[in-house]
Amino acid sequence: MAFHFAVESWAPEYGAPVAGEITGQRVQPDVRLDVEFTERDWRPLDPPVQPASEVLFVDGVQRVDARIWITGDDGVPRPGLCASFAAGAVLCDGQATVQEPRVGRSVIAELFGEAIDTGLVRYDPAPATASAVETLMHELEQQRRALEIQASQDAEAELVVLDGSLFERDRVPNAIGYLKSHEVTYVTGDAAKTIGALGAGQRTPIFLTKTSWSRYSWYLRLPCRRDHAWSGIVRCEAASTLAFSAVQRLAGLSAATLPGFASEPHKDTRAPQNLYPIAGLERDLRHRMGDQQLLYRSLRQAAALQPQVEVAATPMPFDS
Repeated sequence: MAFHFAVESWAPEYGAPVAGEITGQRVQPDVRLDVEFTERDWRPLDPPVQPASEVLFVDGVQRVDARIWITGDDGVPRPGLCASFAAGAVLCDGQATVQEPRVGRSVIAELFGEAIDTGLVRYDPAPATASAVETLMHELEQQRRALEIQASQDAEAELVVLDGSLFERDRVPNAIGYLKSHEVTYVTGDAAKTIGALGAGQRTPIFLTKTSWSRYSWYLRLPCRRDHAWSGIVRCEAASTLAFSAVQRLAGLSAATLPGFASEPHKDTRAPQNLYPIAGLERDLRHRMGDQQLLYRSLRQAAALQPQVEVAATPMPFDS
């Protein structure tokens, strides 16, 4: 297939002059609160164990290097992304050691299966099912997540902290998902008062959450200034396939261990939830992805070296 690509002149962080409608819908979760205690008996719980001596943190990052337009044999331009993504791990056992990271680059566009080589880097094809911005970004997230899953497969420590959801990574031994933001309300009623009552290093009872998949969850509070009831609150996940005693062990271990890695506001604007090892790993991964402006210029130069083609007078995919 012959193709021609052009680089969007807008900076990648601003999107594109045309945009698709976001159609995704969030699934309302089915939550069971009476897993570890009845709702009436919910209360803050202190960790019954000492902090883990070995903790492995796994995380990934992604970046749109350029937004592009691809014109194929039919002469119709379609939007796409040239993106970089990376994943890796850092082992904390008295010192922090970054494991060998993985870096990937993809050109993401509808029904497009060709690579783009700028001479500096190569963007491998990752065909999408539609041209909507939401679909392209979802494919990028899937690409990054695949690298995170690879980084998780070799994970081995007393406690493995996977930044983000445990989804598709629930078979990693000793692993918990670590979620810093709260977009869904899982605990309501009187039980929700327990979250506000948590002290630093305390956790809520474990509850079971079902959406398109099942997992155990609990909230815990990291040490921080208490400006509101949810200050320093994070949610952790464990696999629903584990024996419940194993889930309790992970919950207790997380409450005992994670506060020791909490960041401080004068060092991180996402403190305390953005744990120091995760923040450090993210910086390392972004460095390894390379300079975005340099990659953007290399794409512009590669596009300029192509033969010029006529573009069909066809409405753009996002035109209303």
